Amino acid sequence: MSTIGFFDSGLGGLSILELALDQLPLHDYVYLADTAHNPYGQRASTWIRQRGLAIVEHLSIKRGCDVIVVACNTATAEAILDIRLHFPHLRIIGVEPGIKPATLQSKTKTIGILATKATLESKKFNDLIGTMPPGFEFLKIPGTGLVELIEAASKDELSIEIWLQEHLQGLRKSHADTLVLGCTHYPFIKDLVQNHLGPQTQLIDTGQAVVSHLARHLHQEDVSIAPTKAKGSLLLLCNIDPSLFLFKAQKLLKNPLIANSSTEFLAL
Repeated sequence: MSTIGFFDSGLGGLSILELALDQLPLHDYVYLADTAHNPYGQRASTWIRQRGLAIVEHLSIKRGCDVIVVACNTATAEAILDIRLHFPHLRIIGVEPGIKPATLQSKTKTIGILATKATLESKKFNDLIGTMPPGFEFLKIPGTGLVELIEAASKDELSIEIWLQEHLQGLRKSHADTLVLGCTHYPFIKDLVQNHLGPQTQLIDTGQAVVSHLARHLHQEDVSIAPTKAKGSLLLLCNIDPSLFLFKAQKLLKNPLIANSSTEFLAL
């Protein structure tokens, strides 16, 4: 069995962790929420890279993780190349906006991308855009302030709906028929976004693709996912108010491992 580490600036990576708990439940999971430095989206590239390296070092050395999911679009865009360079012995899995699947589904060839400012400005993201087929128009929508609303309000619909009304007007007036959710926090408000844009707009997130990638990694490395024990475990690490973080996580996720998880304060 593997010990699988996840990290994000806060709640966002739980949207992927929930899928992993459901589909690969026999492993041990460590989820690190860097809430003391949340959100990452407005921080400098150098800071994000250094922070990512420090977190992966902690997860691998202190917590024994042999697989790590960078469950944050911003951290993946800014730091994953450095992380893989510094930790070549670890299996590192990142997340990135689902631009390619969006191009396969869009009929109008106009695609919105809702992501943090850091993600939209990153070289990795723009290199990815450059590999897409010609003829597509990509409307970049910075999600400034949206992560904070999701974190602070824990799905307070009114404040989030006001944000969506103000920031998605351009998308509604365009010919876009597809919106990429380019931050792991955003799937938690997927229903609100869908209601705002209407059923004619397809929403793309990559949580399932990440978990499928994780499953392939486990098989390829000959790590058994056979039922050698009844269930895995979940440890939540948080550097601000772990009890509050656990309360929010339990509101968002229904997997029984959340209810039985242990929580620790992390001085990192």
